[in-house]
Amino acid sequence: MNGPQDLGGMHGFGPVVREENEPPFHAPWERRAFALTLAMGATGAWNLDMTRHARESLPPATYLAASYFEIWTRGLERLLVDRGLATADEIAAGRALAPPAPLPRGPLAAEKVAASLARGAPTDRAAAEEPRFAIGDRVRTKVMNPTGHTRLPRYARGKVGTVALHHGAHVFPDAHAHGAGEAPRHLYTIVFEGPELWGAEADPTIRVSIDAWDSYLDPA
Repeated sequence: MNGPQDLGGMHGFGPVVREENEPPFHAPWERRAFALTLAMGATGAWNLDMTRHARESLPPATYLAASYFEIWTRGLERLLVDRGLATADEIAAGRALAPPAPLPRGPLAAEKVAASLARGAPTDRAAAEEPRFAIGDRVRTKVMNPTGHTRLPRYARGKVGTVALHHGAHVFPDAHAHGAGEAPRHLYTIVFEGPELWGAEADPTIRVSIDAWDSYLDPA
C-alpha cells in the first residue's frame, strides 16, 4: 500500500541524522515493546508480514508522529484487537477485563528466547517454477498501486535496473500478509542507477539495491 512508511524520494522530512554509538533501546519501555512484539509473534497468532502490514496501515498522522518503537506498539495493539485477543477498552485500561482468548501456540518461555532468536525464521522455500531472470538481465519494475502489503517502494516502480543477485524462492509477503499462504516466488536483488530513480539531476554515482520478487518484474 502507498502508506506513510513509504518515504523514499519524499521532501520535507529533513536529513537522516546518525547517532554515534546508538544503543539498541533509548528507554526501558522500548525494550519491553520489542519483547512483547516478539513474544506475541511466537504464539503463531500472525506472521511477520502481517506484523509489517499492521504497522504500515496505521493512520498517517499516527505513524508520522510516532517513534520507531511507538509504531511497533501501535501495530501490536491493532493485531491484538483484530484477532480478538484484546479489546480497545483493555488496552486503554492496561489490564485484562475478560478471560484470555486461546492462542495457537503457548507463550515463548524466557529460557527459550535466546535459542529462538538465534534460530530465526528462514523464508526460503522450494520453487514451483524456474527463475525467469538471470544475473545481468535488465528488468523493469511494474507500475502498481496495491491497497494491500507490498515490498516494492513507490520510487522504484516503473524503473529499469539490473539483476545483481538471485536468492532462490522465498515467501511472497504480498500474499502472506493477508493470509493467502506463502506463495513462494523467486527473489532478486535489482540495482538501479541514481538518475533512473531520481531524474537527470541525481548524483550519477548513486546505486540503489532493492530486493524484488519475480511478480514485481518484467523484462526491460
